Amino acid sequence: MRKILIAVMVMLSASVSAQDPLFTQFYANPIYINPAFAGSVRCPRINMNYRNQWPALAKTYITYSASYDQHVDLLNGGVALNILNDKAGEGTISTTNIAGVYAYQLNIARDFSVRFGLQATYVQKKLDWDKLTFGDMIDPRYGYIYATQETRPSESRSFADFSAGILAYSSSFYGGIAVHHLTQPDEAFIVQGTSELPMKITAHAGAMLPLGNTGSYKFSSNRDNGTYLSPNAIFQQQAGFNYLNLGAYILHSPVVGGLWFRCNMTDGFSAESAIALIGFQRGVFKFGYSYDITISKLTNNTTAGSHEISFGMQFECRPKKKRFRTISCPAF
Repeated sequence: MRKILIAVMVMLSASVSAQDPLFTQFYANPIYINPAFAGSVRCPRINMNYRNQWPALAKTYITYSASYDQHVDLLNGGVALNILNDKAGEGTISTTNIAGVYAYQLNIARDFSVRFGLQATYVQKKLDWDKLTFGDMIDPRYGYIYATQETRPSESRSFADFSAGILAYSSSFYGGIAVHHLTQPDEAFIVQGTSELPMKITAHAGAMLPLGNTGSYKFSSNRDNGTYLSPNAIFQQQAGFNYLNLGAYILHSPVVGGLWFRCNMTDGFSAESAIALIGFQRGVFKFGYSYDITISKLTNNTTAGSHEISFGMQFECRPKKKRFRTISCPAF
């Protein structure tokens, strides 16, 4: 029955709107949430992410992501490379994104900067037809013994995709808006021109507030010292689905803790997930683990929750004579 269900889901993907993979550790994957983050900490940065959503459903949704970004003085902005691979339906549908990003930095005032990001993405979607089973393959007595009469479609589809974002920040506060899939490309396997990749809009805002006599939070020499509270809100809208994420981080070197709530605002306002996060950040390295606890009506079918792991390296680099404002925001 599970295989038949997956087959039905794949067939329906020709005519219904899909949603992008979702990461809980937003700021551990900053280029994915908003291309304007490229180069925002000036020095080279590497982020790697793994998410296993609802493992009780036998590896139905697994997503990997890796990115590299840094600021380039000659370009007066940051550049980034972001690679994502998403497997749905036990690998029945696989999506690979390779994105190049440029983000221009504009210093508005002494303590306020704005970044404008543009992203171009090569997308390849693959369908593993041999993993699908259909009703006409079933013999009432012997099970799956027949060949299906369904028409085998093209099993690979590639297209270009474009996104943009803006990010504004001071020494303590930050916020931004990103719009992905600006051209809403067609991603259908079965019928051409009937499955546009819906535009995704993300709005995010937060603060990095020192507790006690910590001082101003910086990613450079000060990032391993002090205690900070970081409240955050992230809103995402795609294909008629609206989600609001509310939470806060507590940072006390070298430990980071976080608690989030994801709310579904599509039909009213209902809690969907509670999220707990623990991370460690010291020197160049950082590591984070988060667990999503489903608290909506899906609880009985997703009892194993969702697991996410992040690993990153934030390198030091030579200070420049020209003052550069890095963004102060969480690393998870």
